Amino acid sequence: MDSRLYHKMRRRLVKAARHRGVELRQTFERMSKRSLLKQSRYAHAKQMRRARAEVRKLRIYLGRVMRDIRRKVEKPDEEMLHLLALAERLFQQKGEDSNKLYSIHAPEVECISKGKAHKRYEFGCKVSVATTSKNNWVVGIQALHGNPYDGHTMPEALKQIERVTGIKPEFAFCDRGYRGAEKLVTETQIIFKKYKHFSPSMFRWLKRRAAIEPIIGHLKHGNGMDRNYLLGQIGDKHNALMAGSGRNLRKLLRAFFLFQKFWHLLFQNMKIQPMHNPQLQGF
Repeated sequence: MDSRLYHKMRRRLVKAARHRGVELRQTFERMSKRSLLKQSRYAHAKQMRRARAEVRKLRIYLGRVMRDIRRKVEKPDEEMLHLLALAERLFQQKGEDSNKLYSIHAPEVECISKGKAHKRYEFGCKVSVATTSKNNWVVGIQALHGNPYDGHTMPEALKQIERVTGIKPEFAFCDRGYRGAEKLVTETQIIFKKYKHFSPSMFRWLKRRAAIEPIIGHLKHGNGMDRNYLLGQIGDKHNALMAGSGRNLRKLLRAFFLFQKFWHLLFQNMKIQPMHNPQLQGF
């Protein structure tokens, strides 16, 4: 249900009207807040008919404020036009619509069905991640809006890998969500399932595909890809690129400090004091 969105959208419109000195006929602040509380309580008690009645009230309040602003603001500015367009989009949308509004401050947010019992949906945008099979370096990452089919994103992902590394991949190991991508790509062999004619080495490389799942988890929870604080679709793309770059940078720093620790322990075991540069002691 869109009850909370109706309430937030009405508040945004009222705030924008007050900022411009527009005196509204009624703001419905107390009535809308009371209806939102009732709707949540009815829904919790499984009294869905009463909950739907409160949602209709919230939608009516939003429509009244929206029409009042349009009557009294003859020449709205760009920000007000944007808010009124979002309010109209929210007011007209239905539950079965495909291009729904899920967030007022980020209208580009999409609903992505995961197909998992514990977490059926995610809200945001899809991100394509490509890593090397041997050492798990992130060689391609990009945010994709419009909720595209996974197989259709393969040509752009391969172009980004070639642009970043300068090497055209010979094989691409994917999950079965990329079925059909082999028809779109000719120079790279797309492999998403086992075949009897595979050699043992090819079977081993295919098993390495599962290594990308923990990498995606680290990108989300360790490199800031789970929540984006940058504005708009450009912000989504920048956030994805910075998350992939941060992942590679962490691997480089980890290798550097492990190498430094190895030499320190080696000098200690040999009972030789390594030479210290006083200029680098604070590094």
